[in-house]
Amino acid sequence: MKMNGNEIKPGNIIKHQDSLWVAVKCNAVKPGKGGAFNQVELKNLLDGRKLNERFRAAETVERVRLDQKTHTFLYEDGEMLVFMNAENYEQINLQADFVGERAKFLTDSMEVELEFYEDKPISVSLPEQVILAVSETEPVVKGQTAANSYKPAILENGVRTSVPPFINTGERLVINTEDGSYVKRAD
Repeated sequence: MKMNGNEIKPGNIIKHQDSLWVAVKCNAVKPGKGGAFNQVELKNLLDGRKLNERFRAAETVERVRLDQKTHTFLYEDGEMLVFMNAENYEQINLQADFVGERAKFLTDSMEVELEFYEDKPISVSLPEQVILAVSETEPVVKGQTAANSYKPAILENGVRTSVPPFINTGERLVINTEDGSYVKRAD
């Protein structure tokens, strides 16, 4: 699908320089002299490079639609992560570094969204939050009630995070998968 350069918005995925790019920031500029243009910060979906480009209204770019498919995480096989398509039960193997640091939050039977372009996986979206147990933390110290005091804790998946002083070993917590931060106690 073609679109004008001045119609690019943050989040749009476009094909540019024979690669896939996502628009991160867009700024419409109307200089005193010359035609208006759209200053766009792009991030490459395949290798993470960044690029700043100017698109004039007369230029056209190809907008890309990615196919989103729900997959279930099955298991880790060395450096590979194995996922299963929820509809047709086909399995796909992805490198652990494709998922990155967030791979630590994958649990058996977790549902994730895989985005594909021409049947090639482009990205993985994990749930925003997961529930994990605290495997190790310091004991509660009576009278330690300072407003923003946190103590270190190690979760069952080996991730280190900071938790409020009232959290004990064995408690189940809701953890943010983006940065590994404590959200709240699990119900």
